[in-house]
Amino acid sequence: MEKYDALIFGHKNPDTDSICASLVQEKYNKNNGWNTKAVRLGNINKETEYVLKYLGIDAPKLINEVADGQDVILVDHNAFAQSVNNIENAHIQMVVDHHRISNFETKEPLYYIAKPYGCTCTILFEEFKNANMKIEKKEALLMLSAIVSDTLLFKSPTCTKYDVEAAKELGKIAEVDVQTYGLDMLKAGTDLSDFSPSELINIDSKEFVTGNYKFQVAQINVTSIEDVLENKSSIEKAMENFMTENGTNLFIFLITDILNNDSQSIVLGDTKLFEKAFGQTVENNMALLEGVVSRKKQIVPVILEALEKMGN
Repeated sequence: MEKYDALIFGHKNPDTDSICASLVQEKYNKNNGWNTKAVRLGNINKETEYVLKYLGIDAPKLINEVADGQDVILVDHNAFAQSVNNIENAHIQMVVDHHRISNFETKEPLYYIAKPYGCTCTILFEEFKNANMKIEKKEALLMLSAIVSDTLLFKSPTCTKYDVEAAKELGKIAEVDVQTYGLDMLKAGTDLSDFSPSELINIDSKEFVTGNYKFQVAQINVTSIEDVLENKSSIEKAMENFMTENGTNLFIFLITDILNNDSQSIVLGDTKLFEKAFGQTVENNMALLEGVVSRKKQIVPVILEALEKMGN
């Protein structure tokens, strides 16, 4: 088995940015003579599958844990709760991320780049540019796909001018119409027919921990919220099982309509905190969040602020 200087990976339940950023970081490192390898911490979703199939490339190898002292590079995350098993005993050489820094600590100095952009791949795009490194067509499409995914084709409040500018240039290099390709990619990600309720709530799900309080926010993108709600009772059962197994205080499952930019939420556990945070009444375990499409900017900070006010 080939020996690599470091393994590169995004968060558990990887989305398109996590997979694409890992592959792009591997290419960047290779151009600099560094023998690293992109891997993944979970199954790829239909959206990412569309991207990889479009390019005719395989998904990175799946891993479940790393050995003590393993050299690693984290992309698209930094929280240990969202990372690989045994991450606390790995040697983190680098982090490239666009999220808040949370529960992160290392024993040694490292290279850490974080910018409040809509996508990790926008940061990597700038890294290529700053290094005067040529961006090949494959890497251009990977980065473009990640930006489109994370910004919901520039409709998310997380989207910045840097994401838009990067996508415009990457679209030219990849030789695709950004709007046409982006919408096709997003629609591919809304095909949920093959997923069980348990798989559905883990397609894109992240754990957040503050003190002794643990909450989970999962999100799927759809073109019809009602189609998903036909299996609401089964989804709730899967959420209940997850909470029991993981000691979760609050579980929010967001069903995001990519056409209307609203999210129907299924909420289990500490519904009183949710109601206080969003000023919404949870009825039948549901609450409609109009104009809400971003977990990072419109959900997590609101929950954290509510927890702080309540002294948790």
